[in-house]
Amino acid sequence: MKNLSRLLFAMLLVLGYSNVNAQDENNPWQITIGANAVDAYPSGDGAPFSETIFSKFVDVDNYNILPSLSTISVSKYLGDGFSFGVAGSLNKIDKWGENADGTAMSADDLSYYAVDGTIKFNFLKGTTIDPYLGVGGGYTWIDEVGAGTVNGNLGVNVWFSENIGLTVQSAYKHAFEDYLQTHFQHTVGLSIKFGGTDTDGDGIYDKDDACPDVAGLAAFNGCPDSDGDGIEDSKDSCPNEAGSAEMNGCPDTDGDGIADKDDNCPTVAGLKALAGCPDADGDGVTDADDACPDTAGPAANKGCPWPDTDGDGVLDKDDKCPDVKGTVANNGCPEVSAEVQKTLNEYAKTILFDTGKSSIKAQSAQVLSDIIKILKEYPTAKFTVEGHTDSVGSETLNQRLSDARANAVKEYLIENGIDAFRLSALGYGESKPIDSNKTRAGRANNRRVEINLAK
Repeated sequence: MKNLSRLLFAMLLVLGYSNVNAQDENNPWQITIGANAVDAYPSGDGAPFSETIFSKFVDVDNYNILPSLSTISVSKYLGDGFSFGVAGSLNKIDKWGENADGTAMSADDLSYYAVDGTIKFNFLKGTTIDPYLGVGGGYTWIDEVGAGTVNGNLGVNVWFSENIGLTVQSAYKHAFEDYLQTHFQHTVGLSIKFGGTDTDGDGIYDKDDACPDVAGLAAFNGCPDSDGDGIEDSKDSCPNEAGSAEMNGCPDTDGDGIADKDDNCPTVAGLKALAGCPDADGDGVTDADDACPDTAGPAANKGCPWPDTDGDGVLDKDDKCPDVKGTVANNGCPEVSAEVQKTLNEYAKTILFDTGKSSIKAQSAQVLSDIIKILKEYPTAKFTVEGHTDSVGSETLNQRLSDARANAVKEYLIENGIDAFRLSALGYGESKPIDSNKTRAGRANNRRVEINLAK
């Protein structure tokens, strides 16, 4: 018996290291180790439920008490307040029943062993004072003679913490054999609940832990808040940087309402439309990219207003002649006036060719130079060089000659700096006279070159 007591004490020390801080659903196992007292008073009246059965229920003089660890029980929580357990106990009997005069009847140090199974119901599951009722059965041996019993239990757990407490229980044991008297067995023991799984060691058991593999907080059902900003990591857009709920857990250093992770200028308050960067002049170009940060201007001109170099009212970006003053109607380029057109043709009419040929005479160089100067003043204007003849000779020859002379003038102009895309050449032969072909002077006027603005 001494060795058994030592074994029970060793089990108590081992189980004392079990993890705590959970309810029965989390720590489904409970072990109770303690001492028991066996009371067979009264047992000689032949009536197991007689009126005197509880008359000396608390008379300790009738108790058989073994002053050592003498009982152990293990139970498993089933749910809804119910549990099932098995208990083993031992004792030494020196009082069993009563004498006729009401005194305890002595016995000669009889051994007492019992194994019992119980279904138990706890009324106030999870409370500090936790009463319960139980019903079950078992087998009891006295001096190696045993019999089955049906048992009724009434007890209470007093929990010092959520898994360590004191258990006090009284069991009524009714024997099925005459040689084993009905009796009570009272137990007092230290109870420990254990068996819950807490993989991440955060004090929240896996069944209730939304993040069972990562240590977390009870406030977040066991999930972590790595940056400590009050927003659990799974809902935190910046789990490693403390932020605000408004920013989904991200910081906003410059307070512009744009989280630093989305802010291209996180230390300077700016606009959401510009990814958190400022725009002092409100032109839609961030100050960092704005060559004129205090003056509004288009992005195409680096945030600066477009210049009007020639002062003609047409911005350089739209001005096809930005260095030459022109008109708005002509996209900033000067317009060829009727007077200029007249001057061109007065010059063109004086261009001289070798008789019957398209070769330009040398003395025409000056007038061609004057024509080139005028054309360069209108860099976007396009002109048609037209050739005309008198009616002398065949119409076919005259047509061919007018084409050749018009192209000769065109090529001369191109060779001397006029862009080819601005010029075209066309011969009209004798079809457009400006004077009579019946006189020498008239025919001389009809032999001409005109340079007209292309429509």
